[in-house]
Amino acid sequence: MPATRKRTSCRHAFRYTDSSTVPARTECVICLGGDGTLIQAARDLAGSNIPLLGVNMGTLGYLAQIGREKDIFPALDELIADHYGLEKRIMLKGTVSSGGSTAAKDIALNDIVLSRFGLGMLRFNLYIDGEFLTDYSADGLIAATPTGSTAYNLSAGGPIAVPDSEMILLTPICPHTLNSRSVVLAPDRVIELEITGREEPGKFLSFDGDTQVRLKTGDRVRIEKSETVTMLIRLKKVSFLENLRDRMRQI
Repeated sequence: MPATRKRTSCRHAFRYTDSSTVPARTECVICLGGDGTLIQAARDLAGSNIPLLGVNMGTLGYLAQIGREKDIFPALDELIADHYGLEKRIMLKGTVSSGGSTAAKDIALNDIVLSRFGLGMLRFNLYIDGEFLTDYSADGLIAATPTGSTAYNLSAGGPIAVPDSEMILLTPICPHTLNSRSVVLAPDRVIELEITGREEPGKFLSFDGDTQVRLKTGDRVRIEKSETVTMLIRLKKVSFLENLRDRMRQI
């Protein structure tokens, strides 16, 4: 049966739907907005295994399958007819330890970012699987998934990864050095950041640009692949490179 074309009112207009009200037997969630809307839905519905379909109502969307208003109803017809595939995207889990106890933890679909307010540089040590790798003086560090490789990571000069691959990308933000580069890690690696330097306000950790956790000298941040994944609905076979070319033309 073709999807209905009649207009309906929406009781959730102008605000997010409370994820706790989504029925357990829901087969998919349609996200109207930009990439930020879909990312928020992925975090809110983490662990539910409900696939997401993005409809881009913003200016630039890498994650949205449907990009134009006239494509919405044909896409719904395909969805109802079960003519779609699923694409798995890994997520990251971040844990902040302060004074030997857990201070905060959250997950991210795009990236977990160590950053700062103000003009001073951040100083921190980087460990991989418990082994010291290097120390940084920088504006921060981006730990990105392949999904997030075309977001903040790309703007900071990091590499682009095929979105359905499994790896963790580490990209320093404006490092005070001549030879600092991004690091690409296998998904089973555990990253630890140790905040060093003088005790100054303005250090924080953010998850997908949303949740922010304030940090202080001596705190440790553990970043690893989450057990939770995000499933995205794919209605048509569009290659990653084709999608990347189209989006780059819009920038």
